[in-house]
Amino acid sequence: MQIVIVIPARLESSRLKRKMLVDLEGEPLIVRTYQRAKSAQCAERVVVATDSSDIAGTLQSVGAEVIMTGKARCGTERVAEAASKVDGDVFINLQGDEPLIDPGNIDLLAEPYLQGRNPDSATLVYPVLPGDHTTIGNPNIVKVVRDRDGFALYFSRSRIPFQQAGNASAICYRHIGIYAFRRDVLHDFAELGPSMLEKEESLEQLRLLENGYRMLCIETASDSPGVNTPEDLLLVRTMFREESRSREQ
Repeated sequence: MQIVIVIPARLESSRLKRKMLVDLEGEPLIVRTYQRAKSAQCAERVVVATDSSDIAGTLQSVGAEVIMTGKARCGTERVAEAASKVDGDVFINLQGDEPLIDPGNIDLLAEPYLQGRNPDSATLVYPVLPGDHTTIGNPNIVKVVRDRDGFALYFSRSRIPFQQAGNASAICYRHIGIYAFRRDVLHDFAELGPSMLEKEESLEQLRLLENGYRMLCIETASDSPGVNTPEDLLLVRTMFREESRSREQ
C-alpha cells in the first residue's frame, strides 16, 4: 500500500493576502505545513501541488517536491491532477494552511487503508462538547453526522443534528478538513464536477456523498487551528512559539 501526501496550495486568499507565504516564526506558512507532513510515518512521499511559481520556488529552496498544476476549482481537484502524475494507491489531501497539524492525525487517517479496510475515502472528526452552541451554530465550522459504522451521512455548515429543546444526548462532530482517497475515487471526484449540494454548502466533500460514494469519519482526540484570517495567524504564531518552548525544555 503506497500512500502519498499531497498538499494543495494556491497563492491568492480573500481573507489573508498571499497566505501560504506569510511568515510563521522564520519560515513561510506552507513550509511549516510541509515539515509537519514529512514527520508522518504513513507516507514516504510528500508533494506540494500548486499553480504558483512563487510557492514552488519557496518550497524547492528547502528541498520539497513540487508538482505544478493548472487552475483548480477546489483543493481536491488540484490533488487529483497531481495524483495523475505520481504513483500511489492512496492520496492524503492535507491543506496547506495547517502548520500545527499533528503528524499522528495524518497517520490515524491512513490506518484503515494500512489495515486493509480500503474505504472510498476517509476524513477526521472531533467531538463537540455538549452545550457548545457557539461551535454548533457557527457556519464557518463544518459539522458532520455519521451512521453506526462511522461513515458520513451529511456535512453541513448548519446545526446538525437538530436538537429538540432540552435534548443534549445527540453527539455532534466538527469536521477536520484532511482527506484520504483511493486513487480511483480521487479520479472519479475530478471527473464528476461540482454537485448541487457541494455548491449550496460550499463543501467539496459533498460531491462524493451526493454521487453515492462513502466517506469514513475517524474520531480523533486532538485538533489544531488552521490559518484563514489575520486573527488565526496571530493565534497560530502564539501556539507555535509555545510548542517550540515546550520541546526545548
